[in-house]
Amino acid sequence: MSELRKTILHTRHVALDAKMVEFAGWEMPLQYPTGILEEHLLTRRSAGLFDVSHMGRFVFRGNQVLSFLQKVLTNNAAALEPAQSQYTIIQNEHGGAIDDAYLYHFVKDEYLLVVNAANRQADWDHFRLFLSDFAEVEMIDKTDALAMISLQGPASRDILSAALDSHVLPEPKRNALSIATMNAARVLIARTGYTGEPICFEIFVPCDDASMVWDTLAERGASPVGLGARDTLRLEGALPLYGNELGMDLQNNEIPIFASPLAKFAVSFSPLKGEFIGRDALIRQHDAFKRITFGDYSSLEDLPRLVRPLGVTGKSVARRSAKVFASGDPDKLVGYVTSGTMIPFWQRQGEGLSSRLSDEKAMRPICLALLDSNLTEGDSVGIEIRGKQVSGTIVPYHLRSEAPPFARPIIGKILPPESSPEKRPSAGGEVSQKVRHLLDSAVENTVWRAQQCINLIPSEQTQSPMVRLLSVMDPAFRYAEHKSVKAFQDVEVFYYQGTDFIHHVERELQNELRLYLGSREVETRSISGQMANTVVFSALVSFLNRSERKTEPRRIRKVFNNDIIKGGHLSAQPMGALRDFIATDPITERPAVVSFPVLADNPYKIDIAASRELLERHKPELIILGKSMVLHPEPVAQLRAFVDELALDCVLMYDTAHVLGLLGPHFQEPFREGADVVTGSTHKTFFGTQRGIVAVDFTPLDKRYPLWEAIQSRTFPGSVSNHHLGTMLGLLMATYEMNHFKDDYQRAVLGNAKVFALALKHCGLDVAGDPEVSYTQTHQVIVNVGYGKGPDLARKLEENNIIVNYQAAPSEEGFTAAGSLRLGVSEMTRFGMKPPDFENLAQLMRDVILEGKTVIDQVKSLRRQFVELLYCFSDAQYKQAVDRLHTLI
Repeated sequence: MSELRKTILHTRHVALDAKMVEFAGWEMPLQYPTGILEEHLLTRRSAGLFDVSHMGRFVFRGNQVLSFLQKVLTNNAAALEPAQSQYTIIQNEHGGAIDDAYLYHFVKDEYLLVVNAANRQADWDHFRLFLSDFAEVEMIDKTDALAMISLQGPASRDILSAALDSHVLPEPKRNALSIATMNAARVLIARTGYTGEPICFEIFVPCDDASMVWDTLAERGASPVGLGARDTLRLEGALPLYGNELGMDLQNNEIPIFASPLAKFAVSFSPLKGEFIGRDALIRQHDAFKRITFGDYSSLEDLPRLVRPLGVTGKSVARRSAKVFASGDPDKLVGYVTSGTMIPFWQRQGEGLSSRLSDEKAMRPICLALLDSNLTEGDSVGIEIRGKQVSGTIVPYHLRSEAPPFARPIIGKILPPESSPEKRPSAGGEVSQKVRHLLDSAVENTVWRAQQCINLIPSEQTQSPMVRLLSVMDPAFRYAEHKSVKAFQDVEVFYYQGTDFIHHVERELQNELRLYLGSREVETRSISGQMANTVVFSALVSFLNRSERKTEPRRIRKVFNNDIIKGGHLSAQPMGALRDFIATDPITERPAVVSFPVLADNPYKIDIAASRELLERHKPELIILGKSMVLHPEPVAQLRAFVDELALDCVLMYDTAHVLGLLGPHFQEPFREGADVVTGSTHKTFFGTQRGIVAVDFTPLDKRYPLWEAIQSRTFPGSVSNHHLGTMLGLLMATYEMNHFKDDYQRAVLGNAKVFALALKHCGLDVAGDPEVSYTQTHQVIVNVGYGKGPDLARKLEENNIIVNYQAAPSEEGFTAAGSLRLGVSEMTRFGMKPPDFENLAQLMRDVILEGKTVIDQVKSLRRQFVELLYCFSDAQYKQAVDRLHTLI
């Protein structure tokens, strides 16, 4: 032990009575008195604190640093902007791993590479072989100067945030980085880790400050964890360990890099990398991997085995080197276990989002195995344990981490089960009872929502009686496909007869929406706002490729949007409607989307000054404005000025989904401000049925008029056949209502929202936004209720008949970690609630949120005062016509 190296935190481990062991030439804590199992469980439930200063830390800098890293690492270092990191592999010429590593880019022109402790010297020597070709690259070993501490687990975010002076956590995305201070010491923070936890941080700090950082985090609740639990945690997360899942196998053969599931994230073939080490071998492995993915096993010589998670039956533990045999053929060897153990997990109570960790623990055996590549998920195998074969199953994962703040163990059958006979619908049963139950339930639900609840969901709006009635009239079951035909001078040609009435309705709806929007053209056939956006994206691709009809159409090269974490619409994200229309950025190798920067003191508002530089740098072909969490008008005029000043060939689109019903002089007039395309949902602040629209202000002489024509063709026949004629009829009535009542309605909504926000603030709640504008300039109010508490508080409010929706704030990792409530006043304004009523409501919400009181009776009493919908035409005024419609239902 006396000859072993010691980390700067060694005395802390000894003082904590850790069991110290030799590891890769270092004296390290295997476990603390709590034991490996408890340390594993503490990390999964709270926060584990790990000393990982034994790992190697190399700094690379110099004029040729990027070229050097591109040659000696598998990933694309050019994809990293400052404040980003990536998993990568140090490869040899044969496509095997010398080591796996993490590359951090905290500051411009400098990179930090973290390597495994056991391989530090070998990695250093390997890099030196290539430095002679890159004379301007400086390589510095920072292992002894820079400590590394890992903080992992659901409580890590709160612990670290509270410990920082500057409270600068990285963006809530994996691999994001930031630089902050803790007790005046400079700390580098990364959202990375080796535990499978969705909330994870690794901290780099000068060794002189390491003990202070360790003590500060421990004092705030982080529990020290040793190497033993670090290994069980990484195994549960199916993360590879060099020497087990990477490197050489038990027969001393090199394990191909693409045998590891993480290779698809760690290996890049970007042209920016040039002829890097092992490129040809990795390309062969990659081609084999793609074939295997689709059931083609013709290239197994390039990738004979893959690392797979295995679930083990019973309580037997499969250890490293245990042989694995084919099911039903106990003599056919198909691989061996690379890592295996028995791990603990917390039992959960409840299902889905409402599930909670219990205080009950359990154990399960799991392992990773290097198996023949022609085996697939769900295949059974036999694992040789102490001379007997125990059954196991190839599973896709042992743990899931996409629902922060918790990592969730996957127990039991994780493949979709076949429908069991008792779960299949029965052919019998009393039909009349089912019918009566449906009718009674529908009545009960409608009475509850329409007369007993206060609805604050900002994306919902009750339709007026006449709108609802018209939506179920005869056109509701008909077809009216049509398109304009140039041979008939753009006259609309219908493919069905009996469509004169709906043709008249569509033309009248277009006229009313043109009047409302101040635009020349409106497409009304989309049946949702998301579909309307999809139509625009598809049309823009057609427009960009209008001169190329015999080649593969290119996608949109670069798009600016509001990031979903900053409140952007789902449909404007690569995961949403934009997915099939956006190009891949050749540098980042990710969808070519740039998110608008936001103000540091108000993340709900775009940073205009910073946006100009990004626009000039990236030259987007499409800018998408619009948000789901919207407190301010979008900067249409400012961005139009930038687009014109920089002479960008760019379409400026405003998705007004949430604010369509507020457009006008009281809020925002997009076309007057310079928008090219406006889309919207017609059922949020607008009075209509659930549909979508697309509008432009192009003339036939405009150079972008072909984009409008593409929008029409991508609507029909591109997106819809039956465009829901009943709801279109209802939308026409709603548009009449909007054009007639909009002035009073919009002023009331905007005024009520400000009063509501101020009242909630005065009640002691944390209201997001800018106090200079009373926290909102729209119909929405956002209340911060505490990290991860949004879903529970939304449910408690629902139990008190106040309907809201929980939302992740810009600093949070996703909807399951939501710490905010999103509120909207538009529907209840339309039912007649005024400023004093919203002040009363704010007090009721405060009683529920802060004191846990039951206020359902007070809420019902308040709602009973507001059951008649306003800002619509009176049925009495049109009684005869309405009565005739009722008789026809």
